[in-house]
Amino acid sequence: MPTSPSSSGLTHLDEHGRPAMVDVSGKAVTAREARAECRVAFPSEVAARLRESGLRSAKGGIVDTAVIAGTMAVKRTHELIPFCHPLPIDGCRLAIDWDGEDALRIECSVRTTHRTGVEMEALTGATVAALTVYDMCKALSHDIVLGPARLLAKRGGRHDVGEAP
Repeated sequence: MPTSPSSSGLTHLDEHGRPAMVDVSGKAVTAREARAECRVAFPSEVAARLRESGLRSAKGGIVDTAVIAGTMAVKRTHELIPFCHPLPIDGCRLAIDWDGEDALRIECSVRTTHRTGVEMEALTGATVAALTVYDMCKALSHDIVLGPARLLAKRGGRHDVGEAP
């Protein structure tokens, strides 16, 4: 029998207020997709150096490494966040580009066909990619700022949010 949301309206608490994974067995299998973003803001002198280098650091290609890390994170979200279901990932795309003079914008889009959505996978992919950018650039400055990270859109399931991915 599927777990119903607690009286608080939170889906990951049972009727006694204890942590519980949501039982999705009664939900229909549908196409699900989500899109999330995270920004990485650099001090202006660091951004200038990164632009000059073609987004390369002593550790290698920043964007390529962040895309790989974000993709790996999407596939392992259920290992990082306790009540996320393991999902078959049908598609994952990360786009990373400059957003103004001093920041990178990382967008992660994820698709599956399943009983539950991929919002957490998209958010995890975007934020782990941002953490990877930080790791690759921290030798230049520790004043790099991550965020905000946010859900841009989701489709499938009960509620659609934001603009279509």
